[in-house]
Amino acid sequence: MTTSESTIRPDYAALTQAPVCAEPFTHIMVPHFIRQDDLPRLFASLPAIHSGGSFPPQSLKLAPLVQALVREMEGPELRRIIAQKLNLDLDTAPSMLTIRGRTREKDGRIHTDSLAKRVTILLYLNPTGPHWEKQEGCLRLLRGPHDIEDYAKEVQPVDGTLLIFPNGPTTWHGHKQFVGSRYTIQLNYMTEDAKARSELRRHKLSALAKKLPLPAMGY
Repeated sequence: MTTSESTIRPDYAALTQAPVCAEPFTHIMVPHFIRQDDLPRLFASLPAIHSGGSFPPQSLKLAPLVQALVREMEGPELRRIIAQKLNLDLDTAPSMLTIRGRTREKDGRIHTDSLAKRVTILLYLNPTGPHWEKQEGCLRLLRGPHDIEDYAKEVQPVDGTLLIFPNGPTTWHGHKQFVGSRYTIQLNYMTEDAKARSELRRHKLSALAKKLPLPAMGY
């Protein structure tokens, strides 16, 4: 395996240059944070995930290229740029990373993220396709908690698009129902209070539980 096959370099310059938008809440969007030349081999390297929910990377068998991407997402350069653009001190903020590979009927309902998560970072790893063009599974940044059609921006979950927003009581978001393959890496910079520590403990236990072999069924 060559070095180029097992390393990846996101487009940090594009993130640095991206505007910080205010409507309907503070956010940054970077199309092709994963460079177009890298997308085919990354799509081909994604782990097979056949069930819904979020998976800690330790619970999945990841190809070297995906492992390299996880290291980049958890690394200091992304943290530094986000902290600078959002004017936040994230030097000691614990981080939590999960991978999703499938969306269920119940997913995408309007919500705000836990306030234990100071910042949410979403990296979308799906090829462009007809589902997204029909607005299924496209994340909407909403003006309020009641109407999925009352949105200020819609983000197709495709082609290495990066979305970042600091959490708050009005950061409403969701998407129209979609069932099927929908890959997302979610990274959160956490608070340092008891609620965040509890979420991080559950995250570690989840990683352990999902790695354990399933018991044999006596049928």
